[in-house]
Amino acid sequence: MKIIDADHAATTKLSPGALKAMMPYLTDCYGNPSSTHPLGQEAARAVVLARETIARCLHALPWEISFTSGGSESDNQALRTGAAWGRKQGKRTIITSVIEHHAILHTADALEKEGMTVVRLPVGKEGILHPEQVARAISDDTCLVSIMAANNELGTLQPVAAIGRICRDKKILFHTDAVQAAGHIPIDVTQWSVDLLSLSAHKFHGPKGIGVLFARSGIEPAPLILGGEQERGRRAGTENVPAIVGLAAALEEASLCMAENARRVASLRDMLEAGLLSLPGVRCNGDRQNRLPGTTNLTFAGIPSETLLPLLGMAGICASAGSACASGSLLPSHVLKAIGLSDEEARSSIRFSLGEEITCEDISYMIQTVKDAMIRIRPMEKEEKKG
Repeated sequence: MKIIDADHAATTKLSPGALKAMMPYLTDCYGNPSSTHPLGQEAARAVVLARETIARCLHALPWEISFTSGGSESDNQALRTGAAWGRKQGKRTIITSVIEHHAILHTADALEKEGMTVVRLPVGKEGILHPEQVARAISDDTCLVSIMAANNELGTLQPVAAIGRICRDKKILFHTDAVQAAGHIPIDVTQWSVDLLSLSAHKFHGPKGIGVLFARSGIEPAPLILGGEQERGRRAGTENVPAIVGLAAALEEASLCMAENARRVASLRDMLEAGLLSLPGVRCNGDRQNRLPGTTNLTFAGIPSETLLPLLGMAGICASAGSACASGSLLPSHVLKAIGLSDEEARSSIRFSLGEEITCEDISYMIQTVKDAMIRIRPMEKEEKKG
């Protein structure tokens, strides 16, 4: 049975180019980059070159790039960096949105217990936070604003450049969680006026377990892990050289092919969306213009996702009910609830996130499979309600 991966927002397949770049550092070039002998210095050079490549893709400076274990760690470090900076300035308020990834929301909750004040801004039914909301929420006590670049469930893009300009004018730190955006839309940390930015390699065909925290020159990230001087004291522990090299290779590949891939994937997403929206009781969630090229979130009225998804899985179609990081939760999606869906509607919604390898034939098969599954499920649901 052919497997169709329509869950790229959860993770992506390692690209051949990234794997090829990594292989020498998994075998012969295995040195510790902190060692001064030839093996170590060979590894150290690889880390330097990777850092330069990543900085170039983000329009950053190499020393503004530090490596983490992934997006969640980068998000945690970014918020704690903003809080530490704020305390030094005598400011204790953080502004974020209600639709952020749990890595942001849970860290904000923890900081709140430590004496910080957290303002969680609402979004409208389109899932977009407007810059004016941020401007109105900023006070003399605000030290950090953290707004994601692209939502992981809806794919909606936030106006980060406009928000960044507001924060820069107010001399407030601005962080964006760009985990879903990196490799899929252009990122320019200068144009976006960001002070801190998070990304994760496995969202753009890099390896799992490696991420980046960009911190603008002059901002020292608050270390979460102590014990060594690696990453200029920002994160102790031996650098994961193969993963760092793979991240850089994957990001460079994605940046070079971004425009072409975006056009193709968006056309396939629109084809899938049109086919599914023609079915009874199906509607699209979030803004249909300002979003990632491959993501669509659809509600199937009266059909729980926990019933529909296994049928799709048996047919070889991989999709999800939302964030993979929250898959163990029994609660309906906080993102879908935030844009006005009821508990039942949220539990009847599915995210399809497409990648470059999807074909028109795959899309046709997905539409027909969903249609057949809906026909099969609806009588079952009626019988259960009667019972």
